[in-house]
Amino acid sequence: MKDILLITPPFTQLNTPYPATAYLKGFLNTKNISSFQIDLGIEVIIELFSKEQFTKVFAHAEQKNTILTDNSKRIFALKESYLNTLDAVIAFLQGNNATFARQICTDGFLPQASRFQQLDDLHWAFGEMGLHDKAKHLATLYLEDLSDFIIECVDANFGFSRYAERLGRSANSFDEIYDSLHKELTYIDQITLALLHEKIAKLQPKLVCFSVPFPGNLYSAFRCAQYIKKNFPSIKIAMGGGFANTELRSVSDKRVFEFFDFITLDDGELPIELLINSLSNNIAKEQQFKRTFLLQNNKVVYSNNCNKPDYKQSEVGTPDYTDLYLNKYISVIEIANPMHSLWSDGRWNKLTMAHGCYWGKCTFCDISLDYIKIYEPIAATLLVDRMEELISKTGENGFHFVDEAAPPSLMKTLALEIIKRKLIVTWWTNIRFEKNFTADLCFLLKASGCIAVSGGLEVASDRLLKLIDKGVTVTQVAQVTRNFTKANIMVHSYLMYGYPTQTEQETIDSLEMVRQLFQIGVLQSAFWHQFALTAHSPIGLAPAEFGVIPDLKEITFANNDIDFKDATGIDHAKFSFGLKKSLFNYMHGIGFETPLQQWFDFKIPKTQIPKNFIENSLQTPLDFKIKPTAKILWLGSIPEVEIVTKSKKGQSWEQLKLSFHDKRKVHVIMLEKTVGEWFFEQLKSLQIIDGQQNTLAALKTDFETTLENFELFWFSKPIQTVKEIGLLTL
Repeated sequence: MKDILLITPPFTQLNTPYPATAYLKGFLNTKNISSFQIDLGIEVIIELFSKEQFTKVFAHAEQKNTILTDNSKRIFALKESYLNTLDAVIAFLQGNNATFARQICTDGFLPQASRFQQLDDLHWAFGEMGLHDKAKHLATLYLEDLSDFIIECVDANFGFSRYAERLGRSANSFDEIYDSLHKELTYIDQITLALLHEKIAKLQPKLVCFSVPFPGNLYSAFRCAQYIKKNFPSIKIAMGGGFANTELRSVSDKRVFEFFDFITLDDGELPIELLINSLSNNIAKEQQFKRTFLLQNNKVVYSNNCNKPDYKQSEVGTPDYTDLYLNKYISVIEIANPMHSLWSDGRWNKLTMAHGCYWGKCTFCDISLDYIKIYEPIAATLLVDRMEELISKTGENGFHFVDEAAPPSLMKTLALEIIKRKLIVTWWTNIRFEKNFTADLCFLLKASGCIAVSGGLEVASDRLLKLIDKGVTVTQVAQVTRNFTKANIMVHSYLMYGYPTQTEQETIDSLEMVRQLFQIGVLQSAFWHQFALTAHSPIGLAPAEFGVIPDLKEITFANNDIDFKDATGIDHAKFSFGLKKSLFNYMHGIGFETPLQQWFDFKIPKTQIPKNFIENSLQTPLDFKIKPTAKILWLGSIPEVEIVTKSKKGQSWEQLKLSFHDKRKVHVIMLEKTVGEWFFEQLKSLQIIDGQQNTLAALKTDFETTLENFELFWFSKPIQTVKEIGLLTL
């Protein structure tokens, strides 16, 4: 028996657990509250995509006589080939039987339906891929073919990372979801509920908490809650998570509480602790709640009568992935987008460097909500303690920091702590492209294991970036992405079109900026999104100030996405295909010379951006102005030294030859002997030892006690060479 059962309903990610329940379980551990967590998404997928279950899927489709399209007829005709290979393909995608990659890549081994028609178009994109990744891509297409069969013949709502998502999107009224919940169970419902029944019967929890991050999880969460209410009526049920936090802040339809007893908002630790306390307390005692909707006297009420503050991030414990089937997650490679492969390929431990966003100003973002508004960083030492604990418990040393925007100063101290502890980890995160990401900081981040960053360039227009209040310019973004790229850290950019007041000229000029960023090689991955108006953003709260006319509806259930008209009257959606097609080509190093007009089937204005705008933005002269308080750090090993005697015109003198071995080659510099000896001794103290770091001012003072002209030495060509291999100014 457990106090609490934490559930992520179908479907989120195939390759790694969504972290919400692991965060909550880690907190509950600190309170000695017993809990169990399940990711129904991966459990349903593994059950569904098995030879035994898919045999039933084919039989179900045949019995219902739903095999109508040519594609589904082909898949059904090849059903024996699918059934014979399915278990082996799933095992391969789970990281087992690596040699099976060669068989998968053998032409004609896997049955192929419509998804493989894109293979000829994508062959050039995947031609340089390793054998293992190519096999993952082919196996992914194979699963997507089977997914198409399910959608066409068995359950139209199915999707690998979402289920019945349409029902959850902009569901201002609960009517459609309520009606769906009173229809016959779907095939996927039956699998989901059978797995749910088994868990609940075994665990007998007092409270079941559903974390619903996205619209695509909503229907399944309600279906599961409905089943629990009917079959285990004594169990209380709560909902929280990203969807509730953003969209259910004004829920008033009491029918929702036929399924859930409680809906909690924002950070879940304290609300859940109070819920479990309320189930244990005498019913006559006044119950304490934190940001919780519930039904009282047949009316929806919002209770926030607990004065206790939320827990600090240092108090919530380490995420705990116990109970989840970590070895069953499957890694897929869907499309040739480097950042998308990080999202869908590999197992990542999820952590957060800081609660909220340190910038918190972007006008399209939900900055009025606590998960962004309340900024609270976590100490780097505690973060690395948690990383070490997770490595020990999961056996995985990959980390995805899921911050809104990771703060540069904290990223620096995190990197220093990782290096100091000599940890070998791989990590990536989301950032703002701000000027504090210098070339040296990016070098440090790479040395600590950072492999990728993603950040919002949004509309690549200085006028619109200022209107967004992004706090960056296109030139600044170019310089920062150059710094990351030079450090061999992959850069992904979120791009936006259709922002209020954006003109067609600005859309095309933004595309030209993006073309140049890819052509010059400082962006490796990107994705275009059309602007969406959300209720809790500055634009949503004051639409008239941004030239937006909202189509407001009565809200009784979900409230987030708002239909609107842009005062410009421009149909921004018409740019979608051309923007995405051009970007697809740019990501693979082609199409840079193609006129922008050719990506569109309608007349567009000529770009007003100079052809060399980004190139000129990157022409930054050497900065001779360094703050005296800047920290100086040496990441390399201690060099070999040799005294060399030089002579010229009868004169001889001694120099010090320093040979620096990095992982690829040897770098040799020559310094005047006394200067070289001073520098050699300083390198030892400039290494990361117990967090001690020398400042530039301290280094200059020490140099000038016996030598002259520190600036001439510090900006000399030999020292510039050492700076390029790990002598950092931070």
